Amino acid sequence: MAKICQVSGKKGNTSAKYIRNQHSQGWKYKAPHKNRIQQANLQTVRLKTPTGTYRLTVATSVIKSAEFNMVACGLKPIPKAWLKKATYGI
Repeated sequence: MAKICQVSGKKGNTSAKYIRNQHSQGWKYKAPHKNRIQQANLQTVRLKTPTGTYRLTVATSVIKSAEFNMVACGLKPIPKAWLKKATYGI
């Protein structure tokens, strides 16, 4: 399963670095900068609608948004784009 938000399209930050600190060893032994991925904070949310229950993988920043809360409360219908499974497009 892709680690991508189905609503906003948020995914991991691939330009992050893991830096291990080494104290006073000189430039020859400077701290290594290794690549790592900062994953988005994704949560699984179930939305109940008159047509059925839908399960979405959503970032927590989206859960706090006004638009998502209007859909969750039933004031707005779920957009069709949200129901598609997120892919990396490879």
